[in-house]
Amino acid sequence: MTLGPRVIKTGLAVALALYITNWIELEPAVFAAIAATFTIQPSIYRSWKQVLEQFQANTLGAIIAIASIFLFGNNPIVIGLVTIIVIIISLKLKMESSLSLTLITVLIMMSSQEFNGVVAAANKFLIVLVGMGSAFLVNLIISPPNFNKNFTEKMDSTFRNMSLLIRTAISNELTEKTFQGQWSQLRKDITKLEELYKILDEERMKISKIKHFDIRELVLFKQMLACLNQGLRLLDIVEDHFFQSRPEQQETNEFDDQFEELIQYHEMILLKYSGKIRELDSEGLLENSGLFLESILEDTSIERNDRLRLIIIGSAIYDYAFQLHRLNELIDQYQNRKTDTEKAVKKLL
Repeated sequence: MTLGPRVIKTGLAVALALYITNWIELEPAVFAAIAATFTIQPSIYRSWKQVLEQFQANTLGAIIAIASIFLFGNNPIVIGLVTIIVIIISLKLKMESSLSLTLITVLIMMSSQEFNGVVAAANKFLIVLVGMGSAFLVNLIISPPNFNKNFTEKMDSTFRNMSLLIRTAISNELTEKTFQGQWSQLRKDITKLEELYKILDEERMKISKIKHFDIRELVLFKQMLACLNQGLRLLDIVEDHFFQSRPEQQETNEFDDQFEELIQYHEMILLKYSGKIRELDSEGLLENSGLFLESILEDTSIERNDRLRLIIIGSAIYDYAFQLHRLNELIDQYQNRKTDTEKAVKKLL
């Protein structure tokens, strides 16, 4: 189990919410702590978005709760009906992410045996706001994680897992249980990378005026993700078609060589991005993949249905090579632009 920044921020937000509610003598303080746990987010933009949405949803829920108490009282049937109404309205307004805290606010305000007026209801609503505000304050004060670094580190570990799977996809060197476990982990890791990329893109679009973002590097991250997805797609296609095509040993060796070449180029491209190697020509990879696909298309010695399956795999190999070629070009452009910028800065100094 990893003790990440979000776990620490959640604990600090809860502590801050409890301190503030005790200081201004708001009871019960535990509701502020609950609100704080629902508001903590991984990035500044998402935190602000969550606070804004929760404030709107909770205000709406509080108004409905107070109006219902005045009109119908707060017996269990009324509370149940109000809960249904709040859920329907929240879904209609697309405030699903704030629904849980909104329902808690409604239940807090309607749970008292006796209704003591609008002031008492406002007091409970204020407790929830203290929790939300505490979480947002912690998100602002404590620096969010370095998503660029997290992305590249996660990408490297994901690629290592994928390279093992592709290299052993048709050799049966891994046990079935191990292979399936690694394959499942690969899907989870790519999903995590997609979430990290989404956060980076949100930060770029929403707070780029107050925080510097290199858009060119973000384009690189997107293409790196495309390459990983294409590798995963290749694995899926191999699983569906390769062994069903009843390949000869020579064909197995040829496909194995293609997989090895793809993985080696992918690894070299990532090393190039990290600055460990200088030049890398991906034209040869693309040409070899194209020639390999053409050889499958022209090989009439293979039974038609089997050849169609191999053509599908050959097309996936070419698509993977194309994505790697595109990534290599983008890295060239990124590094050349970065070098030109550094030279210009040195001249100014």
